[in-house]
Amino acid sequence: MRSTFVFLGLSLLTSVLLLAQPRTKKVKPVYIDKTGTFRWSKDNKEAAFFGVNYTTPFAHAYRAHLALGINPEEAIKQDVYHMARLGLDAFRVHVWDTEISDVEGNLLNNEHLRLYDFLLAELKKRNIKTIITPIAFWGNGYPERDEETPGFSRFYGRGKLTTNDSAIVAQENYLKQFFNHVNPYTKLSYQDDPDIIAVEINNEPAHSGPKDGVTRYINRLTKAIKSTGWIKPVFYNISQGPYYADAVAASGVDGFSFQWYPSGLVSGNTLVGNYLPYVDKYTIPFDSIPAFRNKGLMVYEFDAADILQSYMYPAMVRSFREAGMGWATQFAYDPLAMANVNTEYQTHYLNLAYTPSKAISMLIASKVFHKLPRFKNYGSYPNDSTFDVFRVSYKQALSEMNDEKEFYYSNTTTSKPVNPAKLVNVAGVGTSQVVSYNGRGAYFLDKLDEGVWRLEVMPDAIHIRDPFEKASPGKPVTHIEWNVNQMRINLPSLGADFSVKPLNENNNYTTTAVNQVFNISPGTYLLIQKGKQISSDTYKTGVIGLTEFVAPAAAKKSLRLHHVPLKQVSANKTFALRATVTGLDNGVITVIFSPPNGRSRTLEMVAKSANAYELLVPEDLLQPGVLNYRILVKQDNEYTLFPDAIKENPNAWDSYQVNTWNTFVAAPYTQIDLYNPVDDKAIRTYPVWRRGFQVTTTAGETPGQLVLRLDAADLKDVETMGFQYSFKENVLGRRQELNEFKTLVLRARSSKPVAATITLVNVYGQSFSAPVKITDRFQEIEIPIMQFKAGNSLLLPRPYPGFLPLTFNGGAGKLELQEIEKVELTAGNNFSSVEKERGLTLEVERIGLKK
Repeated sequence: MRSTFVFLGLSLLTSVLLLAQPRTKKVKPVYIDKTGTFRWSKDNKEAAFFGVNYTTPFAHAYRAHLALGINPEEAIKQDVYHMARLGLDAFRVHVWDTEISDVEGNLLNNEHLRLYDFLLAELKKRNIKTIITPIAFWGNGYPERDEETPGFSRFYGRGKLTTNDSAIVAQENYLKQFFNHVNPYTKLSYQDDPDIIAVEINNEPAHSGPKDGVTRYINRLTKAIKSTGWIKPVFYNISQGPYYADAVAASGVDGFSFQWYPSGLVSGNTLVGNYLPYVDKYTIPFDSIPAFRNKGLMVYEFDAADILQSYMYPAMVRSFREAGMGWATQFAYDPLAMANVNTEYQTHYLNLAYTPSKAISMLIASKVFHKLPRFKNYGSYPNDSTFDVFRVSYKQALSEMNDEKEFYYSNTTTSKPVNPAKLVNVAGVGTSQVVSYNGRGAYFLDKLDEGVWRLEVMPDAIHIRDPFEKASPGKPVTHIEWNVNQMRINLPSLGADFSVKPLNENNNYTTTAVNQVFNISPGTYLLIQKGKQISSDTYKTGVIGLTEFVAPAAAKKSLRLHHVPLKQVSANKTFALRATVTGLDNGVITVIFSPPNGRSRTLEMVAKSANAYELLVPEDLLQPGVLNYRILVKQDNEYTLFPDAIKENPNAWDSYQVNTWNTFVAAPYTQIDLYNPVDDKAIRTYPVWRRGFQVTTTAGETPGQLVLRLDAADLKDVETMGFQYSFKENVLGRRQELNEFKTLVLRARSSKPVAATITLVNVYGQSFSAPVKITDRFQEIEIPIMQFKAGNSLLLPRPYPGFLPLTFNGGAGKLELQEIEKVELTAGNNFSSVEKERGLTLEVERIGLKK
C-alpha cells in the first residue's frame, strides 16, 4: 500500500511540474474545413495520409520480442524504415490503456509508454504523421490469455466503460494526464508535436443505453482532452455501432472514424477467389443525418484479411477516396521479428520482407490515396479495375502504377512503361519490361543522378504454410533465404554494362552487368553507368538513408518441400506438377510415380526460379484411376523422401515407407464435383452467426458420404439463408474440359418443399443463377447449364461493417464454365413473414457437373 501512495504522489508531482512548465504556441498542423477536407494549416492545401497500425510497444508483440531476445527499440527502428521505404506517411494504433494506467486512470510511466514515445520519435524522423487513439478498451492477451493488467479497462470491462460514471471519471483522469505527458525523446507533449495531427478518442466502443447518454459520454471525454490545451481535430468511431450514429454525430467532435474488412475476419485459411467485387464501393449510410455531413472522415483500420494475393489494397483505397476519406491506416503491419510465424493477428499478414507482393501493393495504394481526388467515381467493377494511372487484376494477382516517373508492380507484369527514359522510381516483385528477376523478394530502384541509381534488393520470401491457419511461435509460415539471383535491368540511362557497387554495412558484393544482366544478392547498391564519375556524398534520398538496408537473417538451414496435389486431372492430358523447396543448396529432385496401370517411373523436376520446381507429367502416365507419387530429394549421398520428409533411399532393400500423394485421373465421361462435404470444408454461410442457426456436417444415406446441414430455427430479419464455396482448386486439373459439361447436378433435401436458387460466380464477379425446387426427400436435381441467367450473388464472407452491401451484381455476361470459380445455394429470400418464423433446414450432399 505504501508503494502505491509513493507512486501516486510522484505521478501527481510530475503532472504539476508539467502543467507548470511554460507552454509553447499551440500547434495545429492540420485542420478540417467546412467540407470535411483535411487541410494543412501552413498553406490550406488538401492533406491526405496513408499508412498502417503497428503494435510493438504493447501486448503480444511486445512480449514476443522479449521472448525472442530482441531489443524492441532496434525492432521499431527496422520496421519504421520499411514503412518509410514503402512510402507510408500515417501511423495509428489503439494504445493499450490497460497496460499504462491504473484503475483510477492515473498514467503509468512504464516501459510500454516509453516504447510508444520512442516509436513516435522514430516515425517523426521519417515524416510519418500520427493520429493518437489513447483508449483501446481491449485486454492485452490476444492470441494469448489476457494478463492481469492494472488499468481501468480490465477493471470495468468494455461494456461498462461508456456507461458507468466511475469508469468515465477514470477515463477523464487518464486522458488529462496522457495529453499533458511529455515525450522524453521529442521533448514535446502530444499537443505540441506537429507530427501528431489528431486524436481518435477510443477504439471500437461498445455503446448501450439511451442515445443522449452516448452523446454526453463523447462530449465529456472531448472536454477532458481539450482541458489540456488540445486544439487539434478530434475523431470518434461512428461505424462500430450504427444504431448510435445520430448520437455520435450530435457530439462536438470534428470527424468520424470507420473500419473496413471486406473479406471478414479469421477465416482460418487463405481465401481464394476474386474479392474485387467486395471493394467496389465503400457505402456510408449516415448521409441522412444532418450533423454527420461535412465532417472529417478517417479509416482507422482496414485490411483484405486472409487474402495473400496482392490486388486488393489499391482498389480499397480508390473506394475510400470516393467516399471522402482523408486518412486510412491498414491493420496491422507485422513486426519483422515475428512475421515468419504471423502470431500477432493470424487473419492479417503484411510485412515488406515476408509478404513482398502485398507490401508493394501497399506502396501503390499509398500513391492512389495521395493522387486520387475525393468523391470521384470510376464506375463499377470490372470497369473500375483501371483508374487514373493504376490497375488491379485478380487473374494476374497484380497491383500496378504506371506513369512517366514511377513504375510499380506487385507481381510479374507485361505492361509497357509509359516512358522508360523519364523513370525516377521503380519497385516490384517478379519481372517487368524494366527489370527481369527470378528471385522472390521485393526490389527498389531510385534514380539519384543521370546514369546513377540506388538498387535495394530484399531476400527471397518462400511461403511454406498457410499463414492464416492457427498460428504458433513454433510454426514458421514463411522462409527467408539469401540467394544470389539473376537480374536484368533495362534503363536507358544505365546502358548495358554498368557497375554494381555495395552500399550497406557488411556488404562486399561487387559486380558488373554484361548486356544488362548480372547476379545479385540482398542488399543496397549503387548502379553506375560505364565511365560515369560519382560522389555518393552528394546524393539526396529523402527519408531513406543512402546506405540503409534492413532484412531478416536467413532462416535456419533445413530442407523443406511444399506441395499441394491437384485433386483431379483429365486423363491423357499433361499437367504441371509443382513444388517449392527451401534449404537446398544443390541436389536433384525427382518424382516417383505409381500409375494406375503399369510399372513405376521416376522423372526429374526442373528448377523454374528460386526455390520453384516443376515437372510436366506425360500423358501416358495419366490413365483413368488414381495416380500415386512421392518426391525424392537427393543431396550428395543423402536421400529425403516426401510427403513425410523421411531420410530414406526408396530403392534400398529395407525401405518400407509407402505414404504418397494421390491425384484422381478422371475418364472423359466422369462427372466433376464442385462441392462435396467429404473434402470441402471451407464453406461460407449466411447468416454468418445467429442464435438458432447451426451449420453441421452429418452422415448421409450413402456409406462414406457426408451431408452439409444448415438449420435455422427462424429466418426473421434475415434476407436469405445459404452457403457459398470456392471450388477453384478442385477443378484446376480439369479446367480444360469444363466447357464440355452441360448439366449441373444438385443432390439435396429440405425440411419442407422450397424454391431455392443455385448460382455460379465467375472470375469477373459476374453471377449466373437458376431456380431449383428442393423437396423433403434426397434427390438428384439436374439443371441444364443453358437455364442459368445473369443475377446476383452473396458477398461471403460477409463484409464488415454490416451496413455494407451483402450482394453484388456484376452485370450481364456469357456463362463460360472455364471461368466459373464459386457455387452458391440460397433459399428463403422469397419467404413470407409467417414462413420465416417457421425456419428452414437445408441438407446438401453434393453439387457437381455432368456431360
